[in-house]
Amino acid sequence: MLAEERHQIILRYLQKKHIVKVQDLVNLLNASESTVRRDLQDLEAMNLLRRVHGGASLLQRRSEEPDMDTKTLKNVQQKRIIAQLAAKMVKDNDCIYLDAGTTTLEMISYIEARNVIVVTNGLPHVEALVEKGILSYLLGGMMKRTTRAVIGSVAMQTLNGFRFDKAFLGANGVDPEMGFTTPDPEEALIKRRAKELSEQSFVLADSSKFQEVAFCKMFDISEAAIITEELPDAVKSTILNKTKVITREDSE
Repeated sequence: MLAEERHQIILRYLQKKHIVKVQDLVNLLNASESTVRRDLQDLEAMNLLRRVHGGASLLQRRSEEPDMDTKTLKNVQQKRIIAQLAAKMVKDNDCIYLDAGTTTLEMISYIEARNVIVVTNGLPHVEALVEKGILSYLLGGMMKRTTRAVIGSVAMQTLNGFRFDKAFLGANGVDPEMGFTTPDPEEALIKRRAKELSEQSFVLADSSKFQEVAFCKMFDISEAAIITEELPDAVKSTILNKTKVITREDSE
C-alpha cells in the first residue's frame, strides 16, 4: 500500500475515533509499527494530526476541549513529573484549590503533606482525594460532560466562600504575550477566580502547551508560577522575565 493511501485511511479513521492508538493502526493497515509511526510523523508535519503518547489525535480548534480520556493518553510521563513537582509545593496544614484536569488529578497520589484541606471542581479529583483520606470539598454547579469539571454560576458562588493558601490550575495554552488560555469561557472564569482567592497560584503545563493559544484568556503569565517538566528554549528567556518557573532541574 502506498504511503498516500495509508495517510487517507489514518485520517478517515481519526475522523471517526478522534484519537487512535498505534497498535490499532498497525492492525488496520496491516503495516509494521515503524511504518505507522513514520506515517504519523509525516501527517503531523503536514499539520493534519497531533501525535500523543502511544498514538495520535485530531487537531483541536481553539474553542474545542479534548475529553478526559483523550487527555489521559497525552504526555503521560511529562504529567507525572509535573504532578510530583506540584505535590512538593503542598505543605502541612495548607488549604488548596485543585483545578479539574488530568495533571492535577495525577498530583493527588503524590501529596504527602498532613492536615491538608482541598477544594476542587473535578469529580474524579474528589473521588481520589476521599480515597486517599484527604479532607475535600467539591464545588456545586453544572457538571461538564467532556472534562467532568463543575462550572457555571452556582460553582462560582460556592467558590467565593473559600480562601486558599495555594491554587493549582491547568491550562491548554501558555504564551508569553497572550497569557494562560483555555477553550471554555466558563472554565476560564472559575480558574481566574480561584487564582484571585489564593495567596499563591501555580499553573501546571507540560512543554507542549507553550506557544499554544486557546479561545479564552485566564490571566497574564506574570500572575502565576509555572510548573513544567521542561521550559522550551524558544520561550525560556521571555517567560523567565515574567514569572517563576519550576522544572525537574530545580528538584535535582
